[in-house]
Amino acid sequence: MFSANASRVLTMDGAEKDEASVNIVPPSSVRQALERQEGVALWKQIAATLQRDIATGIHSPGGRLPTEAELSARFAVNRHTVRRALEELSREGLVRVEQGRGTFVAEDVLDYTVEQRTRFSEWIRRHNKEPSGEVLQLREIAADAQVAIGLGVRKGVKVVLFERLGFADGRPVSLARHHFRHRGMLDALHAHTGITDALRAIGVTDYLRQVTRVTARLPTPAEAEHLRMPRNRPVLICENINVDSAGAVVEFAIGCYPTPRVQIVFEP
Repeated sequence: MFSANASRVLTMDGAEKDEASVNIVPPSSVRQALERQEGVALWKQIAATLQRDIATGIHSPGGRLPTEAELSARFAVNRHTVRRALEELSREGLVRVEQGRGTFVAEDVLDYTVEQRTRFSEWIRRHNKEPSGEVLQLREIAADAQVAIGLGVRKGVKVVLFERLGFADGRPVSLARHHFRHRGMLDALHAHTGITDALRAIGVTDYLRQVTRVTARLPTPAEAEHLRMPRNRPVLICENINVDSAGAVVEFAIGCYPTPRVQIVFEP
């Protein structure tokens, strides 16, 4: 949609000339009053229109949609009608709603392939994305029943907890709590940014995945906030046991993955 107005402009050489100034109005901001169609609710028409906008690339993956107020103005409806349309798109997995941040177009889902040697950075780079991380906790804790079973130690024994939020191109894709029975890992993780380098520093040159157990549940409020996802979408929980070349347990990890962005894949 264009609006053209005659104006005087100054060229690079200082001469003046008449020119039409053209203002391009983004399609998503054009007022688009909906006609009431018998048997078709307004929110369904809005959802269909936004779905077309996403399919044609007007709103790209990871991009933020206009606010509810802006969409209300565009379609000449109240916010409740817009909200109902966004809820439907969220249910279909086309958008995600982040509390306090807005509504975003869903990105492509990353395949997390479980292998003998599964490393976070390699997984993310395999999808042509840049890995990064944020350490949330690094300290000694008393092993609870779950951690004790995973590490093969007595309940209450001191173990090292390393909790990290993992990102792919700046988007959170994992929230993992790594537990180590070797007390030297505390200093090693302070000195090294990666788990592989930290384990190598204490003499573990290689480690393999022995057990992977996957379940699903709704996220806790803290998990939803860290992973920037709605509370009504499930997370995948992966319990992993990694062992050294002699078969001794070196790590028990509990990873939390947002289903809007990650799916777990098992291959022979």
